[in-house]
Amino acid sequence: MPQQMIQNPILKGFNPDPNIVKVGDDYFIATSTFEWFPGVQIHHSKDLVHWQLIGQALNRTSQLDMKGVPDSCGVWAPQLNYHQGTFYLIYSNVKSFNGQWKDTPNYLVTTDDIFGEWSEPVFLNASGFDPSLYHDDDGKSYLLNMVMDHRNNLFFGGVVVQEYCKAQQELVGDIHYIFEGTECGRTEAPHILKKDGYYYLITAEGGTSYEHCMTVARSKSLFGPYEVHPDNPFLTAKGVPDNALQKTGHGDIFEGPDGQWYTVFLTGRPLTTLGRCITGRETGIEQVQWRDGWPYTVHGSKAARLQVPAPNLPQHPFEAPQSTVDFSKPLPKDFQSLRVPMEDSWLQLDKSRETLRLIGRESLSSCHEQSLVARRVQAHHTVTETCVDFSPTNYQQMAGLVCYYNTLHFHYLHITGDSFGAKDKRTYLTIVSNDYFDTTEPAGRIDITGASKVYLKADFNGANLQFYYALKQGEWQKIGPVLDGSILSDDYVEHSDIRFHPCFTGAFVGMCCQDLSGQALHADFTYFDYKEFGESHD
Repeated sequence: MPQQMIQNPILKGFNPDPNIVKVGDDYFIATSTFEWFPGVQIHHSKDLVHWQLIGQALNRTSQLDMKGVPDSCGVWAPQLNYHQGTFYLIYSNVKSFNGQWKDTPNYLVTTDDIFGEWSEPVFLNASGFDPSLYHDDDGKSYLLNMVMDHRNNLFFGGVVVQEYCKAQQELVGDIHYIFEGTECGRTEAPHILKKDGYYYLITAEGGTSYEHCMTVARSKSLFGPYEVHPDNPFLTAKGVPDNALQKTGHGDIFEGPDGQWYTVFLTGRPLTTLGRCITGRETGIEQVQWRDGWPYTVHGSKAARLQVPAPNLPQHPFEAPQSTVDFSKPLPKDFQSLRVPMEDSWLQLDKSRETLRLIGRESLSSCHEQSLVARRVQAHHTVTETCVDFSPTNYQQMAGLVCYYNTLHFHYLHITGDSFGAKDKRTYLTIVSNDYFDTTEPAGRIDITGASKVYLKADFNGANLQFYYALKQGEWQKIGPVLDGSILSDDYVEHSDIRFHPCFTGAFVGMCCQDLSGQALHADFTYFDYKEFGESHD
């Protein structure tokens, strides 16, 4: 019987900064969500091959208040662990980025049932991001985080640790500075693994792009000093530009079944060699072996593989999600909103009519209250379509299908209205493409006055994005030229201006509605269909 293989990435499309925990026969991975709400994606597996999104942990504003946070701020690098019957989730809610200072409050929530609700948050500290909790053998717990150093724009100031008192629900005692990092630089994402009398400090270094890596150091004491892996870094694709998995780093090392060890890690799949990644930063897995007290990959290369031998476990596939959402029941878990919860005040499901109503609010450039619901683009070729019923009265009212990266980068196929005071009111279909501050309408305006429903489609194939529309179902017509979909990537946004912008997410596709006049006009969507075609599709 052929060896069962794990196909990388195991979590496709904007699932970065993975942290994993094993509880009995179950494995759970937590990943970053940044400005998308609810916060912190949690995936579940029983065999390390098949993974299912069980939901997002932070689903109340009392747990996660992100209104107004800049692009790619919000939830950074959550850490999930389990101790004595309780799940602990630690996360940053980054409030600001540009400038010399960063605001990085860190919080802790708990639950006894990872499939259920999480507690109200406990504030921990704000000295830096990427917090993690370690429970030692003596019953004490400790919080680690990278520390921000605003002096001379150093930014990455090393790793600190402080005891956390579970009874008092607060940090106590002295703050210990334990690690300044290695020559790879930009030290972040500290996690502790204890094995054979050593504390192993696992960190991400080198930044989160093509020089990204995972570093390991060890000490007999939690507080150091730490010696660095003799073949540092432990995992990286730096210097291997043709490797299919790039940007490998930020992750975790864990013991699987039958004494086999693995690492989960952040990775990306560029469209071209060291090019742009429209699926964002994803999660991969690789086998690990221990030699002379240090972890190494089993296959001998620091660059991870697309296929990894699976453990000897019963296969546990999950039911494949339906490609078409008809709004007869609650939205699937993979739909998220920007910064604020999905509430009846702006999103209403009419199950009898099978429609999703979005009430128009702020623009796609807003960091406060957008009426937008979207899902991740998780393959290099996807086709998405929807149908919308919308009757705008002016050009400040818009609704349609959006391919979105952040408030400065999106392609938007939408219906809009005529000028204020126009005697013969017309309705138009158009595309707005926003590339940093360069806003264009590449298709002009098509008069669709009198159309009751309009079908919209986005064919996103590699870097090429082609929009379509139909006034009768199935009678598709191209609208506008082929657009550059690769601007919806970290790699493009990072270099879109001379100043650095935080850019840590990935491309989304979804439905939205704006009413900039403040009249709260609504749009009704009748279905949403998303299909994947792998790497390419003719």
